[in-house]
Amino acid sequence: MAKAITPRAENYSQWYLDIVYKSGLADQSPVRGCMIIKPLGYALWEEIRRYLDAEFRRTGHVNAYFPLLIPKHFLSKEAEHVEGFAKECAVVTHHRLRTSEDGKGLVVDPEARLEEELIIRPTSETIIWDTFRQWIHSYRDLPLLINQWANVVRWELRTRPFLRTAEFLWQEGHTAHATAEEAIREAELIHDIYARFSEEVLAMPVVRGVKTESERFAGAEETYTIEAMMQDRKALQAGTSHFLGQNFAKAFEVTYLDETNTRQYVWATSWGVSTRLIGALVMTHSDDDGLILPPKIAPTQVIIIPVPKPSAELLQEADRIAAILREIGIRVEVDRDEKHRPGYKFAEYELRGVPVRIAIGPRDLEKGVVEIVRRDTRKKEYIPLDQLSKYVPELLEQMQRELFERAVQFRDANTYYLDRWEDFEDLMHEQGGFVYAHWDGTAETEQRIQELTKATIRCIPSDAPQESGRCILTGKPSSRRVLFAKAY
Repeated sequence: MAKAITPRAENYSQWYLDIVYKSGLADQSPVRGCMIIKPLGYALWEEIRRYLDAEFRRTGHVNAYFPLLIPKHFLSKEAEHVEGFAKECAVVTHHRLRTSEDGKGLVVDPEARLEEELIIRPTSETIIWDTFRQWIHSYRDLPLLINQWANVVRWELRTRPFLRTAEFLWQEGHTAHATAEEAIREAELIHDIYARFSEEVLAMPVVRGVKTESERFAGAEETYTIEAMMQDRKALQAGTSHFLGQNFAKAFEVTYLDETNTRQYVWATSWGVSTRLIGALVMTHSDDDGLILPPKIAPTQVIIIPVPKPSAELLQEADRIAAILREIGIRVEVDRDEKHRPGYKFAEYELRGVPVRIAIGPRDLEKGVVEIVRRDTRKKEYIPLDQLSKYVPELLEQMQRELFERAVQFRDANTYYLDRWEDFEDLMHEQGGFVYAHWDGTAETEQRIQELTKATIRCIPSDAPQESGRCILTGKPSSRRVLFAKAY
């Protein structure tokens, strides 16, 4: 049978690792803090990329690629940016190896030291803005809307696959605009794309908002975020977009001539999501038997399994059904494995999160039906063969919708509006959750709350109404509630 998963209630952290490794999402790497993304995990990333890339292109963005290695002095041009990433940078100092004197290995050649060290990109603002200086000359060159799909390195000390690794895959958008208003609209546009993608495709409800000054991206004037609740009631930052003002334009002297022939600095944004979304999928939907994947993002939406074994007759019918479903846009595969029994296969496909399983046997063929099982509810039904082209798409849509509704219900059941510090502290120590509470607006109070409870301000919610109150810790006046939670 499929490999056992540690129950969530017993050890949530181990449950997560079991699913990542045993379902075939990733493997451990010989490089500390990195991971090997296996075919299932990478197929999920390809689906994420396919959806988002289409949205970016639809809204006028184009893809490019910039170097992995960044001259060290680039990072020092924007002070806040370098301060935010300095402790996470991997540095290339030499360009050659040589055989050791004893001839038994390789050593770094001391004569091959670089004149200037190179930084493996933790993010690409600096090298991209150096390039934008060469690309932008007049208002006719604006807006410049660039995205790249790439990898980055941030030298994390405490890692967890997909959620926080030294190297990860992501997309990073970088745009330049003639006015602040245009740049803010761009950051808000991407914020909306991320939120809709999370909810409509990943079936993961999110809270939209902006970060506090302490939590903003290094070098940003405003950071827009989407925050999701995982099944252990912790928050996960699922995507961010940043209004960078003119900080990078001034640091890299990126200017343009406007319609009056006056030289102006451009206005900037950057934005990105990463393979962290795969970890979010695991922790939002999965159970103690493995992955549960929303149909819209599942690489394989339907698996057809001939039972008790794949005879020529059953495979012929399975292939016929698969062809019908593929014609209507469903991602379907036929299991041809002759080595394992049906029970083993059922458990394996449950572990891998395939949304719908169709089993077909000799008696089913005689009756003109197939057995269909939905991964999340395990509800079993027998459906006539001539109804599959109508039934299966409807079932996938229903599952997508109900997974989202279930995640919303879980989040809402673990969301609180608190006004007493004692209640706030008890909740964060005992079970966690999302807490809407008043905050006096100071970084000192924000930091003190984190020290006392490990909870951070995830965002100032976009839909938070004006509401007079008192700070949950200091009792000082506050005009609206912010969202607190422990987070990944």
